[in-house]
Amino acid sequence: MIRILLLDDEPNILTALKRLLREEDWLIDTFTRAEEALDALQAHRYGVIVSDYQMPGMDGVTYLQFARQRQPDAIRLILSAHGDRQSMINAINRAEIYRFLSKPWEDYEIQAAIRSAVDLYRVKVENRELLAEIHRQKDLLRLREEELMRLETENPGITRVARDADGSIIIDESA
Repeated sequence: MIRILLLDDEPNILTALKRLLREEDWLIDTFTRAEEALDALQAHRYGVIVSDYQMPGMDGVTYLQFARQRQPDAIRLILSAHGDRQSMINAINRAEIYRFLSKPWEDYEIQAAIRSAVDLYRVKVENRELLAEIHRQKDLLRLREEELMRLETENPGITRVARDADGSIIIDESA
């Protein structure tokens, strides 16, 4: 099951977001303090992390930088009422955010952005798993090739098969 982290210093924003996302089959953790949200990164694996941009103590970009270091596969979004161009560029470059969401928001935009982030997270995880499987298969293939080479060294010609013109195996009855 996908777990989502929501961080905003305003509890009413968190309540509204959680209510907006309640129909989805996601676990949603909410935090009003960045320090608590940092601790949660140690305790849980998140697919999507949404952070407010301006908060007391630690801004959203700094928090998302820590989140990127601790959970690089998590898709990071920032939510802000301060959507100036430089803020967006800073967030994208420093925290590698996926989307910059504006306050106030349209419900469908938030829902679509988070669904899209969840889909992207699933693809990233699947790609990582497929890559690991490819590496396992390559290692297995390498081991089998080494074994064939060992057998050929001990018994020259054992790995060669004689075939006729149509591809049938020729069995040498003189042996």
